[in-house]
Amino acid sequence: MAVSVETQTVSPSIPPPRRVGLNWRTWPWWAVLLGTFGLWTMVAILYSPDYQATVRFLFRGIPVTLQLTVIAYSIALVLGLIAGLGRVSRNVIFYNLSTLYVEFIRGVPLLVVLFYVAFVAAPPMGDALIEAGQAWGLPPLVQLGRLIRSEMGRAVTGLAIGYGAYLAEVYRAGIESIPKGQMEAARSLGMTYWQAMRFVILPQAIRNVLPPLGNDFIAMLKDTALASAIAVPELMYVGRQRAAGTFRYFEVYNTVALLYLAMTLLLSLLVRALERRTAIPR
Repeated sequence: MAVSVETQTVSPSIPPPRRVGLNWRTWPWWAVLLGTFGLWTMVAILYSPDYQATVRFLFRGIPVTLQLTVIAYSIALVLGLIAGLGRVSRNVIFYNLSTLYVEFIRGVPLLVVLFYVAFVAAPPMGDALIEAGQAWGLPPLVQLGRLIRSEMGRAVTGLAIGYGAYLAEVYRAGIESIPKGQMEAARSLGMTYWQAMRFVILPQAIRNVLPPLGNDFIAMLKDTALASAIAVPELMYVGRQRAAGTFRYFEVYNTVALLYLAMTLLLSLLVRALERRTAIPR
């Protein structure tokens, strides 16, 4: 008795045709709105004498803003690295001092930190350095004390101390992202803890945290506007002077916003380029 076996062929499923055209849901409307605002402000600057005078006046604050950002962030990087190492240290004193610094500063608004440094900590610190420099015959100490007492020095110190606490947590996360086996392997080769941290762990950790470090640099650029509260002649302070003298609040603060936006977008592009350059192939 013959048994017939029926075979069925299964045709492959054909995906539906892709829709060709503009996807309104994923269209970058935010870029369109930002571009519209920037274009409108640029046209106003080109054709409005009030805007042109405002831009010329505000340009005086841009170098101070950039200088304040670079100096304060450079100091914050060092403070954050020291505190970040303390946060992962087994030394009880180092760990607790670093944790106290990080938790206290992160729990206080940055403006309060800036005011505290400017009006409470900086004056006696500067006076002490000036007196010590004069007593010991060390002119660099005298200059450092005068710098700390200046408005620029107070702003740099306050921003550096404030951002150092946040960068400490960035460094800590980067260090803890490295497998513990690498530290154990380095120690098995005869390295001390600090040698292994310097030559094995930190180079990888810093490479991993470059994106958040870049984002914090951009955030500090914007937070330099807080220095206007202690009379540092940066962009926001110059803008307030212009607005108070001319009562052209609309033109002034539109231009201030556009200048901050231009600087942050440019820095964002530079940070992304740095990320691509230092990215580790997966």
